[in-house]
Amino acid sequence: MNAKVQLFAVEEDRIRPLPVADRVTNFDQLYDGLELGVYSALRTFSHNKFLYLTEHIQRTQASMAVLGWAETLNESRLRRALHEVCTQFPLPEARVRFDFLAAPPLHLGSPSRLLIGLIPFTPPPASLYQVGVQVGFTHDLVREHPLAKTAVFAQKRRKYRAADAIYEYLLLNEQNHILEGTGSNFYGVLDGALHTAGTGVLAGITRRIILDLAAEQHIPVSLTPIHMEGIPLLTEAALSSSSRGLLPIVKIGEQVVGNGRPGPICQELLEAYNDFVAREVKTAV
Repeated sequence: MNAKVQLFAVEEDRIRPLPVADRVTNFDQLYDGLELGVYSALRTFSHNKFLYLTEHIQRTQASMAVLGWAETLNESRLRRALHEVCTQFPLPEARVRFDFLAAPPLHLGSPSRLLIGLIPFTPPPASLYQVGVQVGFTHDLVREHPLAKTAVFAQKRRKYRAADAIYEYLLLNEQNHILEGTGSNFYGVLDGALHTAGTGVLAGITRRIILDLAAEQHIPVSLTPIHMEGIPLLTEAALSSSSRGLLPIVKIGEQVVGNGRPGPICQELLEAYNDFVAREVKTAV
């Protein structure tokens, strides 16, 4: 039994623990061999609290609708299960993923298509927010259904894991505009405005928060994506995700962004985001 990586089936009358091999260390391994569907991934705060859990659940339901699925999530059942399994998790924080599968995992002994996976979570080191990260580009990865968070895409991006100096990889459209990261949304600051792609990308939950905070801070926002040729003109850049918040980017490919250090707009948004998290995290029930 792998105590630090856990998988549960949320059934009508109980939460059924499913077997996890000792070799499993990440979600890709945990869900390998299952009939993948849609999912949402987030992290805990203070052991069993979440940020914008309602929005994660709503996006998962919307992803099911995009795929033409008629089923609905039982939100109250999911919330109770999340609270129970996260409260009992043996480590301080967890990376949490809930999936609605394309077919139930009958070979694991459960008829339920709703699963919850937990793996250990350690926040990115503070130094990354202080010095920023470098990103590269994918060459053949596209999101077939941009408005649906599908687990199939999560499996396809595995070959673009962080390696050496590259922390994350960016997706481009056919016109060479930057869309998003393999597991994040992308932002570039151009002429004082915060740019992020408005279409062709996943509607990230953290992205929604960042754009709301930018409006509150009176930072101009543009949903026009940054073109590859515009990278040298950027003064700042960043990525966002549920597990990382807002993380400054200081190098894109071989191009240094701005002066090579996190800039004032990203720092202002990061501070506002951290304050927002402190106010808004809540337990699932």
